[in-house]
Amino acid sequence: MAAVATQAGDSPAGSTGSTTGEEILFWILAPLAVLGAAGLVFARKAVHGALFLAVTMVSLAFLYIALEAPFLGVVQMVVYTGAVMMLFLFVIMLVGVDASDSRVETIRGQRVGAGLALLGVIILLMTVAGRAALPDPVGTAQAAPDGNVYAIADLLFGRYVWVFEVVAAVLITAAVGAMVLTHRERTSRRLTQREMSEKRFRDADPQQAAGQPPPGVYARHNAVDTPALLPDGTPAETSISPVLIARGAARSADEFTIDLRQLGDEEGSDAAPTEPSDDSTSGMSGEATPGAAEGNDGEAGTTDGGEAR
Repeated sequence: MAAVATQAGDSPAGSTGSTTGEEILFWILAPLAVLGAAGLVFARKAVHGALFLAVTMVSLAFLYIALEAPFLGVVQMVVYTGAVMMLFLFVIMLVGVDASDSRVETIRGQRVGAGLALLGVIILLMTVAGRAALPDPVGTAQAAPDGNVYAIADLLFGRYVWVFEVVAAVLITAAVGAMVLTHRERTSRRLTQREMSEKRFRDADPQQAAGQPPPGVYARHNAVDTPALLPDGTPAETSISPVLIARGAARSADEFTIDLRQLGDEEGSDAAPTEPSDDSTSGMSGEATPGAAEGNDGEAGTTDGGEAR
């Protein structure tokens, strides 16, 4: 960047208009490059950071062109901005960027800023076109005859110009395809949290208003693929994730029913019968105690009296 100002200071007095144009171009593009780099560092969203980096790269490309290095400028524009930076954007857009607010102006004044940026680009293009319409510089053919830069430029924009344009069209198609796949147009208005809660109570099962039952937790199982049991003993299908059901990873009702039966059999076998005590044994034998006999006689008399009555 400083080379532009140095070149402007070393230029002869007769080229005042060209020097003024280079200075204007420098003082426009240099702050843009710095602001783009700062925006990349302080951006909270990855998409915004990638766009700021693209602004910096485009500014550097125009600075290269202003330094009479058109090949470097084109390479900076095509390779870094058009390929590498767009690849980053593809990855960012395809890994799950929320596009619910894609049609809402999240940043205030971004449309006005975009209009001003478009106006600046138009002015810049008009300036570049005006400079290109001027006579060619004298002495370049003798200074670098048949150089590599001119040879590569002749191949890219001469013999292989159509291949170059086809590659550019493919890159643009990929960018548009990524945007179409990611930023889908909503067919209905997005519901708020209150509306979703009211719809849940109104349309869904009232028994599931507080949430679906969690997976079952048994003596042998504590996994999300084991369904919970309802009060009547039947499995609750809503306690299993639909993803596990679609993959066939959820356990069927027959599998954990067999496990529950095995657990019940083990509990029944572990519970051994208790032996009767001595008092109960003596009471069950024929030799009853006097008190017990009297009690039995009294009960018998009462019973007989009741029957007599």
